[in-house]
Amino acid sequence: MHYFLNLGSNLGNPKLNLSRALRALEKRFGYFETSKIMESAPWGFLSPNRFANIAVMIVSDKSPEEVLTICQEIEKELNKSPHRDTKGGYKDRELDIDIMAADDAVIETESLRIPHPHLAERKFFLAPMAELAPLWRHPVSGKTCEQMLAELPEDREDSTEA
Repeated sequence: MHYFLNLGSNLGNPKLNLSRALRALEKRFGYFETSKIMESAPWGFLSPNRFANIAVMIVSDKSPEEVLTICQEIEKELNKSPHRDTKGGYKDRELDIDIMAADDAVIETESLRIPHPHLAERKFFLAPMAELAPLWRHPVSGKTCEQMLAELPEDREDSTEA
C-alpha cells in the first residue's frame, strides 16, 4: 500500500527536526520519496512560528494501524512535549506526523481517519502531496490534489517553498 504522510515542525530548528524524522522513518520503512519542504503559517492556532512541512510517500505492507503506531512512536521520540494543550487544542511542536492517505482506502475508527479529514482544507498537505502523487484521487470526492488545491480560497493560507 502507498502511504502519504505529512511531517510538520515549527519549534527549534524545523528543518533539522524534519531530517531527524526522515531518518527515523527510513529505519522503520526503508526507501521512500519526499516532496520539497514547504513553509506555512500555523493552522488551527495562533503562533509567530511558521511550520516547515514535507510530504512522504512510503510503500509498505504494514496495516494502516501499524503505520499510525510507528508514526506516533517517532513523534514521541522527537517531541519534547505533547503537540496539544491541556484543552486538546493545537500548539507549537517539534514534530507532527499525519497520515494523509493510503491508496484509495477509507478508514474511520476512533484512532484513525484516512483520508485525513482536513486534507482538502490544507494547502500544506495538498501541495507537497501533489508533487509525489499528481494522479492520486481522493477516494470519496474523486478529486485530485491539484483540483482540491484549486478550490482553496486564495487567502486560505500563506505557504511558500522553503
